[in-house]
Amino acid sequence: MDYISDFLEFLSIPSVSALSKHKADVERAASWLARRMERAGVREVRILKTAGHPVVFGQVLSRSPHAPAVLIYGHYDTQPPDPLEEWNSPPFEPVVKEDRVYARGAADDKGGVYGAILATEDVVKAGGPPVNLKFLFEGEEEIGSPNLKDLLVKEKDLFACDLVVSVDGGMFTREIPSLTTGSRGLVAIQIDVKGPRTDVHSGGHGGAINNPVNALCQIVASMKDEDGRITVDGFYDNVRDISESERKSFAQVPFDEEEYRASVGVPALFGEPGYTVLERLWSRPTLDCSGIWGGFQGEGVKTIIPSKASCKITCRLVPDQEPDEIARILEAHVRRCAPRGVTVETTVFPGNSRPYVVPGDHPALPVLSRVLTKLYGRQPVEVRLGGTLPIARTFLDLLGSYLVFFATSSPDENVHSPNEFYRLDELDKLRRGLPELWSELAASHRT
Repeated sequence: MDYISDFLEFLSIPSVSALSKHKADVERAASWLARRMERAGVREVRILKTAGHPVVFGQVLSRSPHAPAVLIYGHYDTQPPDPLEEWNSPPFEPVVKEDRVYARGAADDKGGVYGAILATEDVVKAGGPPVNLKFLFEGEEEIGSPNLKDLLVKEKDLFACDLVVSVDGGMFTREIPSLTTGSRGLVAIQIDVKGPRTDVHSGGHGGAINNPVNALCQIVASMKDEDGRITVDGFYDNVRDISESERKSFAQVPFDEEEYRASVGVPALFGEPGYTVLERLWSRPTLDCSGIWGGFQGEGVKTIIPSKASCKITCRLVPDQEPDEIARILEAHVRRCAPRGVTVETTVFPGNSRPYVVPGDHPALPVLSRVLTKLYGRQPVEVRLGGTLPIARTFLDLLGSYLVFFATSSPDENVHSPNEFYRLDELDKLRRGLPELWSELAASHRT
């Protein structure tokens, strides 16, 4: 099948946005995407430059003069493939096994992007879409979309639309479709602790100077209590609590906590007291140390006091937390808790994102529900993303358009992990489902 071979070619491009050595590969992926869109019948395809990686734009106009404009959003960049030794096959040499395509980016989000192109190709061949389609495929989602906001400001008229449909995301399970009504925001910092000018002998200096690794661990430990509640002053001040209707909606989602525990391989679940697991995953903020390093990492023992230690902290945010304010209070907490005898610096990473929620009465939600019910043979459950789609809130703030999710990947597909895969039947489901959605949106717009 030609469409499968094209998908494999797309997946073979290592478009890792976080690593500068792959800059040319990201640009190559954008060029490949632009050519494939043109083949599909997309018009006015353009590769738009940003201060970082490019955005690919295109559009297909409806024959109806009053059709709504729908912007299809996705991303062609991928996470780094590390750790490489845990992959069963090279991450950028895609392999098809038992109706699954294994490759980095297969499910997140090249499968979604490619499925949207196939769906567009089908409707163009059938006479054209019932809505005005626009496409925005970016190359920086995996690093927080740091340059997309500036592009949207510059090209606001180009991207103007009535609704944004994201093909990045996924369903609750392979069998149970989901209506995703929001995503958490994100803020990230790095803490660097410095001690002696260079690594020194622990026998000659231990007990006389502070150890940067110990000091860093002390700072990180001060951010949470033993039950998992965040202890940074002001962190919860603006958190919008869960409503009773949201609690009831979350409680109706079929979710087995023990099955979840076993699936991630931990001895016990852990988190903020007073909330269910789903409530903590979808509507409560988090603070996690996502990486920590310092001192000797090799085999055996090296008796030193290291000169420096560092860590990265990421926080998932919920309505009405603001990333800049959370970054400010994190920096203040680090300064306040910094032990004596070391120098501590904090860096706030670019690309932080505001949390996002779709209003419960938005007219696109019942349309999505009807299409998903037809596609999956059962009504969708209402969920939120525990993760972050950085651009969702930006579309609302700059274009005045809400974003809804329509993606078919499943949660077991190792996104951001070794051996990522995407099922071919999910690609076909997206290919069939998007034209249904566009038709329903057009009909809803006319009534």
